[in-house]
Amino acid sequence: MKKYHVNQALKLSLMGALVFSSVSWENATAKSLEKSPKITINGFTFEDLNRNGKLDKYEDYRLPMGDRIDDLISKMTDEEKAAMLMGTGMPGFDGLTPVIGAIEGRVPGAAGGTYKIERLGIPEIIVADGPAGLRIKPIRENNKNTYYCTAFPVGTALASTWNPELIQSVGKAMGNEVKEYGVDVLLAPALNIHRNPLNGRNFEYYSEDPLVSGKIAAAMVNGIQSNGVGTSVKHFAANNQETNRLSINEHITERTMRELYLKGFEITVKESNPWTVMSSYNLINGTYTSARKDLLTNILREEWGFKGIVMTDWFGGYAGFSSLQAGTSNVVAQLEAGNDLLMPGLPAQKTAILENMKNGKLSKAVVNTNIKRILELVFKSPTMAKYKYTDKPNLKGNAEVTRNAAAEGMILLKNNGDLLPYQAKEKLISAFGVTSYDFIAGGTGSGDVNEAYTVSLIEGLEKGGYKLDTELKTLYTPFAAKEKAAELESRKKRGILALPERLPELDLSKDLIAKKASTTELAVITIGRNSGEGGDRTVNNDFNLAADEVSLINNVTEAFHAKGKKVVVILNIGGVIETASWKNKVDAILLSWQPGQEGGNSVADLFSGKVTPSGKLTMTFPVKYEDTPSAKNWLGTPASNPENVTYEEGIYVGYRYFNTFKVKPSFEFGYGLSYTNFEYADLKLSSKTFDGKLTASVTVKNTGKVAGKEIVQLYLSAPHQNIDKPVSELKAFAKTKLLKPGQSETLQLTLLPKDLASFMESRSAWVAEAGNYKVAIGASSLDIKQSTAFSLTKELEVEKVHKSFALTAPVNELKSK
Repeated sequence: MKKYHVNQALKLSLMGALVFSSVSWENATAKSLEKSPKITINGFTFEDLNRNGKLDKYEDYRLPMGDRIDDLISKMTDEEKAAMLMGTGMPGFDGLTPVIGAIEGRVPGAAGGTYKIERLGIPEIIVADGPAGLRIKPIRENNKNTYYCTAFPVGTALASTWNPELIQSVGKAMGNEVKEYGVDVLLAPALNIHRNPLNGRNFEYYSEDPLVSGKIAAAMVNGIQSNGVGTSVKHFAANNQETNRLSINEHITERTMRELYLKGFEITVKESNPWTVMSSYNLINGTYTSARKDLLTNILREEWGFKGIVMTDWFGGYAGFSSLQAGTSNVVAQLEAGNDLLMPGLPAQKTAILENMKNGKLSKAVVNTNIKRILELVFKSPTMAKYKYTDKPNLKGNAEVTRNAAAEGMILLKNNGDLLPYQAKEKLISAFGVTSYDFIAGGTGSGDVNEAYTVSLIEGLEKGGYKLDTELKTLYTPFAAKEKAAELESRKKRGILALPERLPELDLSKDLIAKKASTTELAVITIGRNSGEGGDRTVNNDFNLAADEVSLINNVTEAFHAKGKKVVVILNIGGVIETASWKNKVDAILLSWQPGQEGGNSVADLFSGKVTPSGKLTMTFPVKYEDTPSAKNWLGTPASNPENVTYEEGIYVGYRYFNTFKVKPSFEFGYGLSYTNFEYADLKLSSKTFDGKLTASVTVKNTGKVAGKEIVQLYLSAPHQNIDKPVSELKAFAKTKLLKPGQSETLQLTLLPKDLASFMESRSAWVAEAGNYKVAIGASSLDIKQSTAFSLTKELEVEKVHKSFALTAPVNELKSK
């Protein structure tokens, strides 16, 4: 054996495992040395090394982590510190060469990594997208293996389950792939509020309501992190449009920020302890979120108790390409604000950090604090623990998880005459719509996944035992393939964040459709929509149906209804579309969302009745786009290239607006049908007077003929003498277990002091007004089943907070009175 000096032979890593370089000592660990201090290497014991000063403090696993990290920082050069505060670049991004070199690293296709310092035993940790599943390269050079990941349902689909327990199981499956493919942190979940239905990334997000968003995101984080890998909840905060996302300046009041756009993040941080948070691109009241100390330090860390790191979104904090290249304008402000890690990392940023460290504008204390938090993240990573990842996650088991989750998130919007479930498997079905043959698993951009397959609608139905018309299949299959290939080629030419385009519908003659109405028993029409990072949707031909889709629905319904036959529409979409103009023409509507790679199978599970629909809307479907409260100031001014946007609707987003101002929706928040019926009874409160906590209990009984689950929603109406408030707000929800016919379950929903409170800017406090509070238990925000009331005898100041988000321009917010 080659001889080494003891300091070369023995290296105690930051996680406490001994690493030996070409030295043979079987199964030696730091703990075994502690138990057997006489064991020697080259004549030295572990205790000898400490006495003789051969080990540095950071190498001694027995010391507190903080002491070891402080010792590490003291040994770092300014050059190493500057590099540690930023990522190692973004491979393949031409013109933005990173500091260390844009290498793929050990996980090709990952989004980036942190800087490694070999001489101190600090490894690089890997971060990767994204919200619907791990996004890495499935095919690698000079490698015959494949590295596919599971495409899980998109955020809107997952949230529509209203089932945190189920979402935690999805997160656990997702985290399994993160860990086994060698990634340390997944850049997910995303939980921005659906301010407007045209946001191109709404499919990644959960809801127009912060309670739903926070509870679902917390469950996802807990599931992913149960694998010993991290998450990065994003985009913090108010990242509510893609148009000019790098530079849009949002004028928002503090109350609106705290009650709507921060509340979900607060719930997630407090209930799941994510390892990291990602700051957003946008400015709020004149300052980039990545440079707002009130947001990243005062609120996130001091008020909410967040202990992890904050990283920028990729190239966040800069107005455009020229300022990205300069890389200097915002570095000091970002680091001082509490944004620890600048991603993905640029040479000019490193230069700026070093210059400002040297001239004193960037203090040593700030640098060391940021680095300490980064090292705390490194310490608990799988890479630091030298986890031997397999590159073989449980893809088969995870596919079953996504199939079940997608089915539970699907929403039955209409079902005249109990058309579904459809049991006549021996009878032919006509499948119309190009999307029936090219089912959309998920959105594009960082929310995309490189999955091995996607089960289309027709594949799922055929596997489920249904018989499809072969002539339509013969016509549609090559057409869909051709149009899909052309769309992908177009997207490739348009660049990395090119938006997906809707595939045109096949032009079918009325004679052919009439023929199918005679020879088949049921028509299924699939309407598809896709969107992605980097751009927003449009009203024409996207939110509203295109002319070819309108013609298809009209022609098919006319022909099939003339023969006394029925029509089902499947909505394979990521966000809200217009439904009011055509929903009465069809017999059933199933909202499948973008359901992941097993989508066709999940639809078939509901179609056949194997699964009873139990999903409900987490956003409002308006009658027309113009009914959306943010429609008149969507994207901002000037219209051609918006720089500023004012949130004039304030807290009146989604159902808070529609219900308060009595604007009729097409489908309301919380809505969803079932194959069975439920009865609500025995609503009881633990007390008629609020004293720190109150519990509402209600019994739900399945009065129908098949097993099913019901989502129970608690809406609270509060006194509003001192501050304007919505007519009601969701404050708790629960989902029953699978109830068999005749079976009941009593659910309990808890209200805490902050649930009663609104934010009063004049007092920088959450305040609950004295008076009577109405508790309404509903199957949706409009379908209220039972109600009762309690009182708060005197005003309650629940929480005093930092004053934040000072306005730089007036905001004339909408008021209900």
